[in-house]
This record gives sequence, structure tokens and C-alpha cells, in this order.
Amino acid sequence: MNPFRFRALVTLDTPTTKRVAMQYASGTRRLMVHAWSTGQPSCDKYFPATIAEENGLPLRPARLTVVTITVVDDEAPAYFIPGQAFTLWGACGGHGIVSRQVVTDSGPS
Repeated sequence: MNPFRFRALVTLDTPTTKRVAMQYASGTRRLMVHAWSTGQPSCDKYFPATIAEENGLPLRPARLTVVTITVVDDEAPAYFIPGQAFTLWGACGGHGIVSRQVVTDSGPS
């Protein structure tokens, strides 16, 4: 399986309990991305992901943040296209929208 990277605008939900961390370190692997396929028939899938903030700052609830999300799954391109909405699952949930796929020197990643 190849890594698939995309840029997105995300907002973490405000935690409902004090036990939940008030922020996630950039590069966290403790969140899952829940998305719906763009094909027919539409179906949903959960992807373990690494989520990193552009400047390495922590991810904080209720703050709109540009991030790079890395998913290692060959089916990811069918779920994460520009304009596609998704949700975040973990100790603190959230939501986001894909802005673009990240392309490296060796091609799409």
C-alpha cells in the first residue's frame, strides 16, 4: 500500500469531558478519518491517519486549521477528492473538507 497525502481544512470539536486532551500534537496518529466514496454506490470507510499542522503547531479544538493528512490505503483516492467532506474520530472528533491532493517529486503521494 502506498501513502496518500492530501491537504484539508479541519476543525476539532470542543471536548465534552475534562479527561479529553485539549490539543493534539502535530503529527498525531491518534485520529481516524471517516469518509464516503465518491463513486457509485456510495459507501463509507474509516482510515487510520497521520495529521500534521503546516507549521508544526498543536491541533486545538474550535480552531480552523490547514493540515496535511496521510492515509496508507490504496482505496484512499476514491474517498478524498477536492471538496469532499469527512469527519475525524478519536478522543476528540472533528470535521473537515479536502482542498487538494499533495504531489511530490515522484508523483502523487
